Amino acid sequence: MAPGPERCSYLAENVGLLMDEVTTNIQGTARGRSEAPIRARILQAIFERRLPPGEKLTEDRLAELFGVSRTVVRQALSRLAQDGIVEHLPNRGAFVAAPSRADARHVLEARAVVEPEIAGAAACRCDAHALSRLRRHVETEDSARAGGDRGALVRLTGEFHVVLAESAGNPVFVRLLTELQALSSLSILLYARGEHSACPPDEHHRIVAAIERGDAEGAQQLMREHIAHVAAEMDLSEPVERPTGLAQALGIKPRAPRHR
Repeated sequence: MAPGPERCSYLAENVGLLMDEVTTNIQGTARGRSEAPIRARILQAIFERRLPPGEKLTEDRLAELFGVSRTVVRQALSRLAQDGIVEHLPNRGAFVAAPSRADARHVLEARAVVEPEIAGAAACRCDAHALSRLRRHVETEDSARAGGDRGALVRLTGEFHVVLAESAGNPVFVRLLTELQALSSLSILLYARGEHSACPPDEHHRIVAAIERGDAEGAQQLMREHIAHVAAEMDLSEPVERPTGLAQALGIKPRAPRHR
């Protein structure tokens, strides 16, 4: 049985929480009360790949933009740092994380283990309301793709995996997938091959169709293939030989030392 709204609201709190209200009424009732809208906006920007790895997140500027105290901003950044999405560098401040290739591989390995189980659980537990929500979500993806709205498409295809976790009825999966999707978005920005813009077309539709049939094994296999396709569009191989010095890295032959 799918969780009730009170247990299934992590995505709304962290990615979609009051995004329209935050956009149109940032000076309104949420002002100064909570760090959740700050986390939501930062995650939104990461999912849409508008906030790149290594970008500095200045407490004073964020406090000014959101109309809150630096304490509230610090709470938001600390929460994101706990999830590995923000890095605190001594004497320099907070920055959007820049995952290494090894980090990116670890994220994809974790997704390859966890997400097939989530898809299988959703096939067993998904109720009519959750199924309807999944169908609406992939239809929204289709609309963004057809309309050429790349930013929305990237965000929606990432959020699909969190919505699917909600449908599986396990709030721990939801928290985990929110973190993994944010780190995946950062990894794609760094290591994508060519124009990696979003999840491959139609694969979400096939996963939802398997869930709707109650085909747990089929949903699991489709998700494994899907994660493999996402990984294949990223260059995560380490260089065979690392440069031994600055001259080699720049491709310049060192000059022979002068003899006096």
